Amino acid sequence: MPDILFIKTSSLGDVIHHMPALTEARRRLADARFSWVVEEAFAPLVRLHPAVAEVIPVASRRWRRHAFSSSTWAEMASFARTLRRHEYDAIVDTQGLVLKSALIARLARGRRHGYDSESIRERAAARFYDVRHRVSRDLHAVARNRMLSALALGYPSDGAVDFGLDRARLADRPARRYGILLHATARSEKEWPEASWIALGQALRSRGAALVLPWGTPAERARSERIATALGDAQVEASVPDRQPLDRMARLIAGAAFVVGVDTGLLHLAAALGVPLLAIFVGSEPGLTGPVGPGAIAVVGGKRWQPSVAEVAGALESLP
Repeated sequence: MPDILFIKTSSLGDVIHHMPALTEARRRLADARFSWVVEEAFAPLVRLHPAVAEVIPVASRRWRRHAFSSSTWAEMASFARTLRRHEYDAIVDTQGLVLKSALIARLARGRRHGYDSESIRERAAARFYDVRHRVSRDLHAVARNRMLSALALGYPSDGAVDFGLDRARLADRPARRYGILLHATARSEKEWPEASWIALGQALRSRGAALVLPWGTPAERARSERIATALGDAQVEASVPDRQPLDRMARLIAGAAFVVGVDTGLLHLAAALGVPLLAIFVGSEPGLTGPVGPGAIAVVGGKRWQPSVAEVAGALESLP
């Protein structure tokens, strides 16, 4: 049984974009055992993929904040022992970043595969691999992950994109129809104005769905609450849920009638689950990192193009 280790630690969107590579690897190598090194916050989501035999959480974000703590060093030693417990037939680093992934690949035991120096943003990362593969940087992230994995594991990459997530199995049974507004993103240049979210929420009243506004940081929670309050004043039902781990968020998103969001990880999770969605791009290029999935998807905006409320509301009409 081939023992294969994938390394894709973060961010959330990157982790989701790697899932089709794992699904394809399972289809091509039915008897293989797959492990995945991922940042601890994203481990609950990765565990939902049926092809993953072992999730190996890494806490690099937390370790950097507490670099001089004795408990941090103890955790790092434990992680290294877990990683080196097996000798892998192939180690595939689809992240391609020195500190986030290439050093982890070097620590693991086995033949290491990654991008060559022309295919990668951090060219120095290529030095950490035993086998380097050329993959065009002009491809969408999903295609790049699939291509690198196929080259490393020795099969042609083809067929439909499959994230390995079952919306029907994951979805909670909601008491009433609801949509989700994903206004939060880690990069401010990807944000859509708060006033625009309020105006859009008001325009969605005719859809007859309650609106849910998730959040991840205190600042995002405050924005969710301001939007919900403004929508409540306009007699639109809107709520702000408690912060939840990613497996619970996946269930919340799977049960939604639709999702509207900026370029953020949860938007890509909605796409992976096949939930009808509208993506609002402001500071990034949808051709390279846009949502991909089996459901209805509309995209408005793009790098250096901020769409209006009217443009977003109009695009929503194309969704079921």
